[in-house]
Parts: sequence; C-alpha cells; structure tokens
Amino acid sequence: MDGDDWLADTRTSYDRVAVDYARLVHDLLAQSPHERAALALFAELVGAAGGGSVADVGCGTGRITAHLRTLGIDAFGIDLSPGMIAVARRNHPGLRFEVGSMTDLDLPDGSVTGLIAWYSLIHIPDDQLGAVFAHFRRVVRPGGPLLLGFHVGDETTVKTEGYGGHPMKVDVHRRQPAQLAGRLQASGFRVESQTTLTSPESRLGGIVLGRRET
Repeated sequence: MDGDDWLADTRTSYDRVAVDYARLVHDLLAQSPHERAALALFAELVGAAGGGSVADVGCGTGRITAHLRTLGIDAFGIDLSPGMIAVARRNHPGLRFEVGSMTDLDLPDGSVTGLIAWYSLIHIPDDQLGAVFAHFRRVVRPGGPLLLGFHVGDETTVKTEGYGGHPMKVDVHRRQPAQLAGRLQASGFRVESQTTLTSPESRLGGIVLGRRET
C-alpha cells in the first residue's frame, strides 16, 4: 500500500468488524495457558520495575488491557480504530482507552513503566517498524519491560474478509522471532526471551520479551 493508505484501510477495516471481533475473540486468552503465563511474567516485571502505568498499544476491544488490570497492572489501551475503542469503552467501563496510532504515539517521554503490543504489529509494514520501536523506546522508562505477540512466518498476505464475514483490507505481516528481536535490539531494547507457540490466537505465534536499556 502506498503512503499512509494502509493506515486508513486498517482503521476502516477494524471499525467495520469491531462488534463481531469483540464477540469472537473475548475468550481466546482463557484457552491459552502459555499466553496467560507470558502476560503474568510481564506483569511481574512491571511490578519489579516499580509499578506505574502500562500502555496496551493496538488494544483492539480491550481484552488484554482488562486482563492486565486483573493482574494488578494499571493498564490503559490505545488503538487506531475509533470503532474498536468505542467497543472497548462499552465492554470495560472505568478503564482508559484512547484513539491513537503506534506510528505517531502521542505519549510523553518515559511516561509508562511497560508497553505491550499484542498481535498489533502484524499490520505494520517492515519499513515502519524502526519508527514504531523508536516510539516504544521513547515512552518506556529505562529498565521497563516490553512484550510483543505476533504471527510467525516469512510472508505477507492480504486479509479481505474476517470476524463475522465483514470485508476487510489489511496486510498481515508474519515475522520470525529472531527478526523482531534484532530490530528491537537495534532500537535500544535488551531482548530477554523469544518463543513460539500454538494457541487459539495463532496457528504459530511468537512472543518476544524485552527491556528498555538503561
């Protein structure tokens, strides 16, 4: 996609599917003990770093944000799609959700203790990853943890339908854990673990845990 067309297409696509998306994915985490364990470790590291707020970037309808709150984390969500944010606010009243883009992250420097991007980097083109990770490094306090979830592979496909059969137009980028780990390290994060798994979220998923260099 040219220019920022991919951003507009992603926003429109998720606005269109937001209600059905929330219905179809709300219990996926309950079926994945390995992903819950990764989130629990992330929450533990946030606590060890002194606590404070955590940004769930690309939060969708807020299910991961809400789960982190059950783990004692002061999490808030940001998503490109106003439709997804509207559903998140409806389904999780009292939690903080904002419309925004990880390509132009509107958060102050060093304002969060940790950051999570859970299957939300999958629509970011390769040539935009460096800028996105620079934003992540800018907003995370030194020593704070970063958790990424993503689809593993080497190809990009175009998703034209999903979540209740609604039309969509989004690129889905699958990447290798070592590829993302290398990009993170080049952006000022120390990668502490990388793993693959099969879950209801992904036929082959990846999780990378890093920490903002001090």
